[in-house]
Amino acid sequence: MPQARTLLSLYAGHRQTLIRYAANITGDQMSAEDVVQEAWLRLGATDAQQSLEEPLAYLYRIVRNLALDKRRRQAFEQKHFIDDASEQAAQAASNSPSPERIALARADLLLVKEALDELPENMRVALEMHRLGGVRLKDIAAHLGVSLTTAHGLVAEGVYRCRLKLGRRDDG
Repeated sequence: MPQARTLLSLYAGHRQTLIRYAANITGDQMSAEDVVQEAWLRLGATDAQQSLEEPLAYLYRIVRNLALDKRRRQAFEQKHFIDDASEQAAQAASNSPSPERIALARADLLLVKEALDELPENMRVALEMHRLGGVRLKDIAAHLGVSLTTAHGLVAEGVYRCRLKLGRRDDG
């Protein structure tokens, strides 16, 4: 127990100097305080296992090693991780389209409007009812007074012509 008191007085007497020493290595006062406290805990654990001849020198060595480890870890984290993850996540998770995407969508919308204006009346009505109104083909056929096959053909041909206007010939 006398050795523990000696270590405590040694630690208390050199704590501020140890913190300054660690801060010079880590570049951060708070990290330095954490390092010195961790060093104190490690010194106590080592002293319980064996008696130390130069406890102050050993304490400085522990502080140096821990501070260097902390500095390396901070450098690694700065290199590989985002500093302000919450701000970056908020920006990345934004549901708002970019200005470029908005401009492209508006241009596409104008092309579709032109394509719809160029369609024959029955085809335009069938396409609008089906794609914009969600009306079933059976009901479109009844509304237009045509067969179900004709209603389907009108919608399919209207979609095809709109895609041609947009420069898309695919099915998706």
